[in-house]
Amino acid sequence: MTIIFIRAVILMITLVAVMRLMGKRQIGEMQPFEFIITLIIAELACIPMSDVSIPLIYGIVSVLAVFIIHQVLTVLSQKSQIVRLAVCGKPSVLINKNGVDVKELKRNNMGVDDLIESLRGTGNYSLDSVYYAIYESNGTLTVLKNEDKENSFLPLLLVEEGKVSEKNLQLIKLDDGFIKNVAEQNGIKRVKDIEVLTLDSSGKVYLQAKGQRYKTLTVSLSEENKW
Repeated sequence: MTIIFIRAVILMITLVAVMRLMGKRQIGEMQPFEFIITLIIAELACIPMSDVSIPLIYGIVSVLAVFIIHQVLTVLSQKSQIVRLAVCGKPSVLINKNGVDVKELKRNNMGVDDLIESLRGTGNYSLDSVYYAIYESNGTLTVLKNEDKENSFLPLLLVEEGKVSEKNLQLIKLDDGFIKNVAEQNGIKRVKDIEVLTLDSSGKVYLQAKGQRYKTLTVSLSEENKW
């Protein structure tokens, strides 16, 4: 029991020293390779900490080896843009002046609903409330706000990449005919050609068709359609 305690103390001191040398980043600010290295270090430390049949030096050497790999990758990524892109990746512009970039969303394994959820985390509730939304390589979303747009109403996603959300339509007591009317009035022949369509309780519609810049318009809603 005493031996396990002493081993745990030694490994804990080693881990604290290594993590301090790696820097003071928070988990959400880590690059992908830094997060992976942190997980590996924790796993390497756990095994010799609890298994006295494994020499303690094995655990310490393994942790130090992973730390050295981290330092080498950090230096190389600072000196070479190619290495940095390979190891850390690059930011993705998910919203630009034309609206939502669906291709970038797919490249990051995201949907429009995921984007809207991430925007809410930044205090923005509608897609046109930001000029740009950038998905950083460390997994955080940063935005350039459009101060002219208000966030007074919560929009619902009605169409995503040509697929109608029947659940949201039922929630506000509308049907597919509403989507078709909006599409036809804006020169869109098929609902499948709509990449994004949201509606808030003030009647503001955010509409983006394939290959086109987004537009906002206002429709009239009855009291029973408001939320």
